[in-house]
Amino acid sequence: MNKILILHGWGGSDAPHWQAELACEIAKNYGTVSFPLLDNCHFPSKNRWMRQVKTILEEFKPNTIVCHSLANTLWFWLCEESAIEPVKRLVMVAPPSLNTEESTIKTFFPAPLPKNLKAEKIEMIVSDNDPYINIDEAKAIAKHYTIPIKIIEDAKHINADSGYGKWDYIEKLIMDK
Repeated sequence: MNKILILHGWGGSDAPHWQAELACEIAKNYGTVSFPLLDNCHFPSKNRWMRQVKTILEEFKPNTIVCHSLANTLWFWLCEESAIEPVKRLVMVAPPSLNTEESTIKTFFPAPLPKNLKAEKIEMIVSDNDPYINIDEAKAIAKHYTIPIKIIEDAKHINADSGYGKWDYIEKLIMDK
């Protein structure tokens, strides 16, 4: 059985964000999904989020992880510092720069590039005009891990504010395995 864990970034991903829509689609189709609201999502702490997600990983035991934004950075930290079990699939959407300087999320940065992303299959989806990472850094991260990168034109941070509510592409990608 495919068990999908959806991890949001800074501020959460409630409706109409594509992550909320994806969680609903998976559940509507009788899939197994966990879409937790991480602690204090507007003022997150790396250590609190790491503890919370480690517990979720141990209890839920997902096969697939879908990260948006700061959740990608969190995944890097989990892979760097924790003995987490590998998953079948990791989908990274709109990861921020490894050197983001936003004061509210400063505990997450600078972020490491762990040796291993603890996933058998990894996919990265980015925008060519994301305000949180330039396309060259996104390509360098993908090249570092030798993973495919899908670049969407003019999608900004690939969130509800940039028009990514119901997103057929991600639903098909996740639900078709």
